[in-house]
Parts: sequence; C-alpha cells; structure tokens
Amino acid sequence: MGWVMLAVVTVLAAGLLVALRVPRLLWTTAGAALVLGCAGYAAQGRPGLGEAKPRPQARSIETAPDLIALRTAMWGKFTVESQYEVAFDALMRVGDARSAVKLAIGGVTKYPDSAELWTDLGSGFVTHDGSLSPPARFAFDRAITLAPQHPAPRFFRGLGHVQSGQLAEARADWVQALTLTPANAPYRAGIEERLAVLDQFIAMAAQAQAQIQAEQR
Repeated sequence: MGWVMLAVVTVLAAGLLVALRVPRLLWTTAGAALVLGCAGYAAQGRPGLGEAKPRPQARSIETAPDLIALRTAMWGKFTVESQYEVAFDALMRVGDARSAVKLAIGGVTKYPDSAELWTDLGSGFVTHDGSLSPPARFAFDRAITLAPQHPAPRFFRGLGHVQSGQLAEARADWVQALTLTPANAPYRAGIEERLAVLDQFIAMAAQAQAQIQAEQR
C-alpha cells in the first residue's frame, strides 16, 4: 500500500544517513525534506491503493572509524599526511569542522601536491558548509587532477554528493572509484558495499516516486 511504501522509503532514507556517515549537522535538513515529502503525499496521494511490499535487505551501519579505516587502506598508513589526519579526525569527531578545515588548508599549503590532503580538505568543507560547496568541489577537483588514477578523491567526492542529496552524481563518482580500484585491493569491498546501499535507496526512491505519480493521475 501507499503508506507502506512511504514508510519503507522513509526508513531507508534514515538508514542511508547513518550508513553513509552523513554529518549530524545535516540530519535536520534531511529530516525536514522527509517531513515535507510525507506531508505532500498525505495531502495529494491515495494511500489506499494496493501495492506489493518491497523487501530491502538489511545493511550494516557504518561508524566513523570504519570510514577512517577505509581512507587509510586507500592511501596507506605511514604517509607524510598522517600527522595532519590524526588531528583532522580528532577535530571532526568533536564537531569542530572549522578548525579541521583550517588544519587541512595548512596541510595543502605545505604539501600542495598531496592529493590526500586535498581530499581531506574537500571532506572538511562538505561538513563545514553542509553541502558540496564550491570550495569543496575545488579541493576534490584538485585532488583528482593530482591523482587521476587513484579512487580515493572520487570516492570521497561521491560521499560529498551523498551528503548534499545528489545521489546520481554520487553514484557516478563511486562507480568510477570502483573502476579505478584494483580487483585485489583490500578496500574494494568497502566501496562495493556502499555502492550497493546507494543503489538500493535510489531504486526504492524511484519506485515510490513512480507510484505517487501513478496515483495522482
């Protein structure tokens, strides 16, 4: 039924916020969007119509340390950037994105050819600005220019797209990141799992939208 589909999509959306590590500062915005969507459906939809109930598979919830571990697996553990990232991660954990961005700017100033630090700067701007802002895009683009064959800049730019609600763009980045990832890379499964979660949500959202449009005819 329509209400079942709406509930499933709402639950999936909430799960996606957690599974893809969307910063808590953005949860209010995302929640508002969900509420508006629910209100719009309640006002215009016809929830009494029958519909097959979707059965999404359960997904594990990702924590911040998991994402840090993925980043370390991508770039390597003992790099010149590590000293910056320890402090960067600590600042992000306490919600001080502004200081984290300043730290990353200091890093790219000292090491302007470091794709890793440019990627960190892009991620910091996403959290600080609440979206994939122009400064974040610039940082990610610079990282990609410096390391065009490395999957990490595209993966984390894709995460920025997710955090900005740009799911199609996120998928394009993650597909490209997966293409650039060696078959035997230890972090390949991490990219595949996140892409599967994203694909599942996109499919469910499209199905719900199609149903709403059909009910409004």
